[in-house]
Amino acid sequence: MKSFHALRWLACGALLIAAAPSAWADGTFEIPAGAHFNKDKLAKLGEFFRNEVTTGKIPGAILLIQQHGKPVYHESFGVQDVVSKAPITDQTIFRLFSMTKAITSVVAVKMLDEGKFSLDDPIAKYIPSFANVKVGVEKKADDGTKTLELVPPNRPPTVLDLMRQTSGITYGFYGDSLVRKAYKAADIYAGDYDLAEFAERIAKLPLHNQPGALWQYGHSTDILARIMEIVSGKSLIAIEKEELLDPLGMKDTGFFVTDPEKQKLLAQPMPNDSDFRVGRENNPTVPKKIQFASGGMVSTMADYARYAQMLLNGGAYEGKTILSPHAFKLLTTDQVGPGSGVERDYFYFPGDGFGFGLGLAVRTDPGNAKPPPPGDLGELKWDGASGCYFVIDRKQDMFFVLLEQTPSERQRIQKAVKLLIYETMEN
Repeated sequence: MKSFHALRWLACGALLIAAAPSAWADGTFEIPAGAHFNKDKLAKLGEFFRNEVTTGKIPGAILLIQQHGKPVYHESFGVQDVVSKAPITDQTIFRLFSMTKAITSVVAVKMLDEGKFSLDDPIAKYIPSFANVKVGVEKKADDGTKTLELVPPNRPPTVLDLMRQTSGITYGFYGDSLVRKAYKAADIYAGDYDLAEFAERIAKLPLHNQPGALWQYGHSTDILARIMEIVSGKSLIAIEKEELLDPLGMKDTGFFVTDPEKQKLLAQPMPNDSDFRVGRENNPTVPKKIQFASGGMVSTMADYARYAQMLLNGGAYEGKTILSPHAFKLLTTDQVGPGSGVERDYFYFPGDGFGFGLGLAVRTDPGNAKPPPPGDLGELKWDGASGCYFVIDRKQDMFFVLLEQTPSERQRIQKAVKLLIYETMEN
């Protein structure tokens, strides 16, 4: 497997914690359990975000750090958008992009645990058109031109492949491989369509690689969601409300914002940074048939904090069991590490030092940076193209959630914020 030492450009999906320069401080990796937060040092977070706002880099952000079930730091900065200048609150609505995957994955693992489907089920068991899927293999001629040869898969892609992003299903808005170009040329986002139609569109396209061979970020979660709809006989939002959102009290989390009063709470990026770079428009105020499980949800700090606390608790929240211990273990145990046969390339978005469970990145080793990026082994995380980002540190009984709408600045901000947070922790 390859190691990676630079931040990767990411469209729609997960956070890159890459090999870091000397700015990383010693003592922020594997802090002994029982650390507490130095309140004086926490003030540096406010200084950082106020500078981001006053220099016009971002409209605003909200950050919550919670430990032992109580807020340690809970501040908002700037405004929802530079036009209305409305302040950001816990009720401000943010587009989550790939942090939607984290929600979908919890529900999928819950259904898996309940026996609704199995990890070794072929996708074609539920969506027959996937029985004919081919793998696109690039061939290079003597003159340097490339062509795409379609070959049969070595084995059928499975539910496991969908859940750990190894199906070969990709995106068409990052990278320049011929398969990704085929995705882009197919115009898969045209018109008004539901998950059933979208799955048929994906099934007509070649896989980027052999199933199980490479961690490949893409629309796997959307195909998984279609299977969830098929086995339950319900829409994705109905499933997620029943299994997760309603039990947690996540009342403002969904795919669309149709209430005019709620629309006033939508956070917006800077006017010159409105392109979220995911190949399609993501306007939650315009209802469509499609519910993108890979990146279409909106949420608030009030809601997402409940979700994060549930994960920190190991699957339970306020006396309710959302995930059994077995389901939580599946979600959070590395599925792509040594012995899995899964390779990593430039676009391995979990980042150096991280494996990947059935939907979340999990820290498995310090990585190759010297000193390593901050955090603890077993850390869970994910983020999205808009800049929203969360980290679950069960060793310190702590999580933090950052909500912002800043696709251009997010990687730099996420890296800086995580370092600042861990530098405030002391034993």
